[in-house]
Amino acid sequence: MITPEQLIAAPKVLLHDHLDGGLRPGTVVELAREIGHVLPRTDAGELGAWFVESADSGSLERYLETFDHTVAVMQNAEAIKRVASECVQDLAADGVVYAEVRYAPEQHLTAGLTLEQVVDAVGEGFEHGMATAERPIVARQLLTAMRHKARSMEIAELAVAYRDAGVVGFDIAGAEAGYPPTRHLDAFEYLQRENAHFTIHAGEAFGLPSIWQAIQWCGADRLGHGVRIIDDITYDEAGEKAELGRLAAYVRDGRIPLEMCPSSNLQTGAAASIADHPIGLLAKLRFRVTVNTDNRLMSGTSMSRELTLLAEAFGYGLADFRWFAINAMKSAFLPFDERLAIIDNTIKPWYAKVLAS
Repeated sequence: MITPEQLIAAPKVLLHDHLDGGLRPGTVVELAREIGHVLPRTDAGELGAWFVESADSGSLERYLETFDHTVAVMQNAEAIKRVASECVQDLAADGVVYAEVRYAPEQHLTAGLTLEQVVDAVGEGFEHGMATAERPIVARQLLTAMRHKARSMEIAELAVAYRDAGVVGFDIAGAEAGYPPTRHLDAFEYLQRENAHFTIHAGEAFGLPSIWQAIQWCGADRLGHGVRIIDDITYDEAGEKAELGRLAAYVRDGRIPLEMCPSSNLQTGAAASIADHPIGLLAKLRFRVTVNTDNRLMSGTSMSRELTLLAEAFGYGLADFRWFAINAMKSAFLPFDERLAIIDNTIKPWYAKVLAS
């Protein structure tokens, strides 16, 4: 068993979190007022509830509208710095010790910023957040290209140019159906030639072909979500007997990390409930499972809340949370020695102390 206080204090690792999906409602209100952007609600509490309700509505249009408002207030350098700094502070307050936060630079250019200025602003915000956070945290950037647009090579080159300045990898996001990752092969081949890391949103809304292409055609280091790998596993209701297909076996054997986001998957229809979420079986089968938030504002969530939901659904405890944290830290795009230092000096000692007591 773990107390709520221990749950927040537990060192957590976050690999899949969107910067434009994690703003504080009060910050959205203040930034919108500064630029004259019209919001559906002007009270911070009511606006926060509106974001969650819209994301829960089952309407894709309402879900996408939520991001229209957050992206709209992130179009100048000072606003981006503030959002980035608050993101790091909020994660640290929730016990996150390492975070990779992703965003699409191309979505923040309407007020005249260049791609480089956007990355610089996020970097400055992260540095400020790490310096002012109430607990130690390491935060790094993942640069995202939108799969329905044609700037993936440009964003890949940007990620490589900034890899010694706080950017640890590349990602593509957006609707999977009709926009396969193979449309961006030139970017992925470039990243591989440059020895750069990348993850791909795959297997959330589309299915096994998306996962197969992301791994076998594009060479993804990790899978963003990846929940539909469950479609390649035959199992009984108790999950005691399971037979893995060739793709599922390849993913498990290769220790390819799955960036799973339980609450978000409920909103997008990838799972009917936390208890029905594939993470339960995948963890039991010892896939390289990690737990993530995706969009904290839209899901009204945090890492602590995600772990609480999993504990309630699957009976997870301290040993399981330790496993998730080490899985994620092993899978991070941080250099090996830095990953090992966080595991050996932060994660393992905390759990050893609490488990011993």
